[in-house]
Amino acid sequence: MNDRLHRTQASRSAAIKANLDYPVIDTDVHVNDYAPVLEDYIQHYGGAKLVDILRKTQGSRFATKAEGKDWYQQTPEERQYHRTLRAPWWARVTRNTLDLATVTLPELLYERLEEQGSDYSILFPNDVLAPLGAGNEFRQPLHRAINHFHADQYRKYSDRLTPVAGIPMYHPQEAIEELEFAVNTLGLKVANIPGGVRRPIKAIADKYPPAQYPDIARHASYVDFFGLDSEHDYDPFWAKAVELGVPLATHYGSQGWTGRHSISNYMFNHIGHFADGSQAFAKALFFGGVTRRFPGLRVALLEGGADWGAHVYTHLVDRWEKRNRDAVHQYNPANADIGLLAELFERYGAELLQGRGVDKATLLQDSLGVSALPHSRDPRGDELDDFAAAGIERVEDIRARWVDSFYFGSEADDRTVGAAFNDRANPLNVKLNAIWSSDVGHWDVPDLTEPLAESWDLVEQGVITKADFKALVFDNPYRFYTQAHPQFFKGTRIEKTLQAQALAA
Repeated sequence: MNDRLHRTQASRSAAIKANLDYPVIDTDVHVNDYAPVLEDYIQHYGGAKLVDILRKTQGSRFATKAEGKDWYQQTPEERQYHRTLRAPWWARVTRNTLDLATVTLPELLYERLEEQGSDYSILFPNDVLAPLGAGNEFRQPLHRAINHFHADQYRKYSDRLTPVAGIPMYHPQEAIEELEFAVNTLGLKVANIPGGVRRPIKAIADKYPPAQYPDIARHASYVDFFGLDSEHDYDPFWAKAVELGVPLATHYGSQGWTGRHSISNYMFNHIGHFADGSQAFAKALFFGGVTRRFPGLRVALLEGGADWGAHVYTHLVDRWEKRNRDAVHQYNPANADIGLLAELFERYGAELLQGRGVDKATLLQDSLGVSALPHSRDPRGDELDDFAAAGIERVEDIRARWVDSFYFGSEADDRTVGAAFNDRANPLNVKLNAIWSSDVGHWDVPDLTEPLAESWDLVEQGVITKADFKALVFDNPYRFYTQAHPQFFKGTRIEKTLQAQALAA
């Protein structure tokens, strides 16, 4: 394009990048899949039938239909009657047609990286997890076809761009098979997984078989977050990811969950939903002991910001301090001194008792009140320790199994990233692993040349320091990928830049 040099020089982000003495890694760029070519790949794997399955699956991502009508075909009364979710709408950039073309055409994206200010970008194609809604027969071939398409489309640009592989997680074995194919056959380096899958509640499904009662099945389900309370053992998958040196990433949202199911307002459903979904997934890995058993596993939780990571870390610490296996006995009813309690009632309770006598046999229960949640028995053994599977013996263990394992994708203009870097507030004076995730390709980035500059604005506004900025755009992303696979950047611009800097030092 004739004005390319002018555009590069005019970009705020390019100007900021020119003054940095370290590379910039963008951990989250969303690209479109040109449908006719993608469907050619799918047809190769499963014919016209598989193409049709994908189209139907993409159209049913959000359960927004009732009696054959989608949200826009329903009247307000019908939406109220069916509680039809207001799904995302107008979620991708279109008016900025240059950017639309950029995230659809690999060569143009590669050319415009200088304008964006990025040395290396991880690509999350918008259709990479589209097969998740397909049935068991079709899910794996769809994933293989789509991953194959992405690998081919971006292979010649691998020095600066790498697409993720979409990995299904309904069963550990299918996840392992698709991960091995993506890495060993296609040469992909990062895996994008869902943070959970919906499964039927068996007690209800047995009584109301889904084939006969689809409406009941749609609501009578739970989310399996893989790490805790799962009916499957996912340890073989986590082990395979570590063995292959694959960093895992997820964009796990919670739109449609109970508190995010407005029938009229997309923003009500959207704000905070990635943080909520990722929090549930990450806590499952922590409390289920996954990060204890696999300390080399690295997981990026994207689009939800980084402040929630600091929030959960802080509360893991304060909850453990109050409810570890020893401290929790502060609340054991058996440890109440009934004699002292009776004495205090007799001394101070005359007005409250109004002439009633004190019955020591019921005094504790009467004092705790009707909301004390009586159970058939008291917990015992590991039931007394919610931190047992995580193996927490001291606060430093929480740091190792939360802070070291998880990386938190923070979008460019997200001021809440300051919480992740607030080592004065975070326990043990740590900074969490916030990573720069521009989210280019989605509606929150109307101009792909702006995100790096927007993040630098946070430095100038005093939200983060220059050192924090470097950690955000380079140190933390580099550590995330290379801790999973030391040779992750071999042959890339990142490697060449670091080698040149080392020679010049």
